[in-house]
Amino acid sequence: MRCLRWVPTLALILLTGCASLSNEDLEEADEAAQHALREADASELAGSAWAKVSQSLGSDATGTWVHRRFGNHRPTRYLPTVHQGRLAVHAQSDAGNSTLRLRLPADGQPASARLAFSWFVPALNERADLRDQDIDDAVVRVIVTFDGDRDRLSVRDNMLSELANLVTGEPLPFATLMYVWDHRYPVGSVIPNPHTQRIRKLVIDSGPRRLNQWVDHERDIEADYRLVFGEPPGPVTAVGVMTDSNNTGERVSAWFGPLVLSPLRSDAGVAARRD
Repeated sequence: MRCLRWVPTLALILLTGCASLSNEDLEEADEAAQHALREADASELAGSAWAKVSQSLGSDATGTWVHRRFGNHRPTRYLPTVHQGRLAVHAQSDAGNSTLRLRLPADGQPASARLAFSWFVPALNERADLRDQDIDDAVVRVIVTFDGDRDRLSVRDNMLSELANLVTGEPLPFATLMYVWDHRYPVGSVIPNPHTQRIRKLVIDSGPRRLNQWVDHERDIEADYRLVFGEPPGPVTAVGVMTDSNNTGERVSAWFGPLVLSPLRSDAGVAARRD
């Protein structure tokens, strides 16, 4: 039934006759079709079992998962499903770039928490390089954003935040930690974003050994933040998942299991648990 929601848009494009359309008309028609497709995907995701499990996050979080795109980039598709017996979201990127994000309450979630998640990756993007701003794509990212003292931001980061606010309607978070699986850099590598020091990636899986299987992680958020930023974190403001390949132009896919945020156990330590 989901597909039927955007069939009328596609039918309109076909009936008008592509040959008679200008490039601008085609771009507008393609954007309309893409928008209808995103709306259908978002509706299906909102009512999915994956969203209900992840939405609670083991905390007092409320709200819904939002599919957030960036500018005019082609979005990644995120579809709820079951993969090898697990609830999952299937991320499919054909040179795409967008995220699924869940905001936490206004007062934030204490950073002294553990985040449990899993991902299933069939293949890595061999063309990508997280240290190269021109090809810094990743097949899987789990994203955690934090609040903090914005007066401490550099002039450059303040300018980037204001620009982001103009483009997306939201300033950049004070800090963003991304967990990634990479083919090039070893586990434990900390990779700053090429444009700002307030976004940093932490490699927690590396290489092909664990491809084509579910890989489980449980992370001590505060310890990881201290590792990558060298200071204590503020409250957690949002979590998200992302699959992108817009810079390399590749076609990639992955599955994300539910995300669960809960109080840190006394024996959790700073290490990740991989089952």
